[in-house]
Amino acid sequence: MPWIDLVTCLALVQYLVFGALVGRARGQYGVKAPATTGNELFERHYRVQMNTLELLVVFVPALWMAAKYWSPTAMAAVGAVYLIGRILYQRAYTRAPAQRSLGFMLSIVPVAVLLVAVLAGAARAALAG
Repeated sequence: MPWIDLVTCLALVQYLVFGALVGRARGQYGVKAPATTGNELFERHYRVQMNTLELLVVFVPALWMAAKYWSPTAMAAVGAVYLIGRILYQRAYTRAPAQRSLGFMLSIVPVAVLLVAVLAGAARAALAG
């Protein structure tokens, strides 16, 4: 399942990059740790990182479980859409938060697809005995 490994690793690297962007924004906008408020532009970067973490907790296990029941290559392709969605979300949210919808949809829909794939695959396996 090298494609699943690759997508998982890219998702984790992406999260670390978003964290680094938060650190850079702290310095750029003068928001000293441990504060998480104080400058709207900093808060946008911070929300991208936190929203990504919120989804990552569901995305990674769903990706791996779905790959057990269905084609790992196909599930990795679904995961790649998630990665693209997160990039679009980050760019839109930090520039104009009202424009983040496409990136959000390209992030949440793949997660939902993976969860449905897990449920369907597990149910099919359970019924097959």
